[in-house]
Amino acid sequence: MKVSDFDYHLPKELIAKFPAEPRDSARLMVLHRDTGEIEHRIFRDIVDYLVPGDVLVLNDTKVIPARLLGRLSTGAKVELLLLRQVEPDLWEVMAKPAKKLKTGKELVFEGGLRGTVEGYAGEGRRLVRFRVPEGVSFMELLEQVGHVPLPPYIEREERPEDRKLYQTVFASRPGAVAAPTAGLHFTEELLERLRDKGIIIKTVTLHVGPGTFKPVKVEEVEKHQMDYEVYSVPQETALEVNRAKQEGRRVVAVGTTVVRTLESAAGEDGTVKAGEGSTNLFIYPGYRFKVVDALVTNFHLPRSTLIMLVSAFAGREKVLNAYREAVKEGYRFYSYGDAMFIV
Repeated sequence: MKVSDFDYHLPKELIAKFPAEPRDSARLMVLHRDTGEIEHRIFRDIVDYLVPGDVLVLNDTKVIPARLLGRLSTGAKVELLLLRQVEPDLWEVMAKPAKKLKTGKELVFEGGLRGTVEGYAGEGRRLVRFRVPEGVSFMELLEQVGHVPLPPYIEREERPEDRKLYQTVFASRPGAVAAPTAGLHFTEELLERLRDKGIIIKTVTLHVGPGTFKPVKVEEVEKHQMDYEVYSVPQETALEVNRAKQEGRRVVAVGTTVVRTLESAAGEDGTVKAGEGSTNLFIYPGYRFKVVDALVTNFHLPRSTLIMLVSAFAGREKVLNAYREAVKEGYRFYSYGDAMFIV
């Protein structure tokens, strides 16, 4: 299977730079995966497509202000993206320009935050040990001096409102460096309407890392390797999902991160196991889904692992046809863009 099989033409002006306001006023394309039929709705209309007993699973990860701007002792500018906490004060980071960050180099940031490069962690990645002024924790200082890690394709500097906008209303567990964007469309009011209708809402956690968006550089899809990401499935979520599957009710995943979490936590019989783990599960056409019955997702980059996952779920031709329709109809794409509901 070729990566080029998942390409499509996207006019640059359809890449959303800002989200819809209010969140649930974004457009919603409904794709029926059995027939390929397409409907055009507004996101809040998703209430009409969910039925009592459906289990709606959200990713409650919280985006941290993971982008740090600093300098070397020479005065040269450096930029870090926090990826993973290795020890209480040691982080794996993506660095720019990485070639200047040799082991032992000292880094200076705002607010008295300092760091020392302690080693290499792969291409473009370093291990940095941070030091903070007395009386303040690293995470507290990060909230003050860190920047929202907006995806580069948004092509603008962050604004103060991005701290709120690039975060789901149900985010509660800090650790992501990118938002689970399908969840950005939900408001507290919409979630309450769903509960009132009898929709069962549960959460999992997958701390979204940059590996989710890592370009596929091989020609053959099967040769791509996903980075590991940490996930957690609460006991009550596992119980509710397993009960729904046993009773023939639908499990609706909000976002590709929820899909990968549930499918990673499931045994061959489809039973989801509670607990924590890490996954590098790569889902592409040919994958047999064990848990997820319907999917809420955004419109993804050409040739990305995300569009491959969606194609595995709904069929490559149907997905690419839906994307062509979205372009024709002027849908807004990527993180701050519109949504698709695959039923």
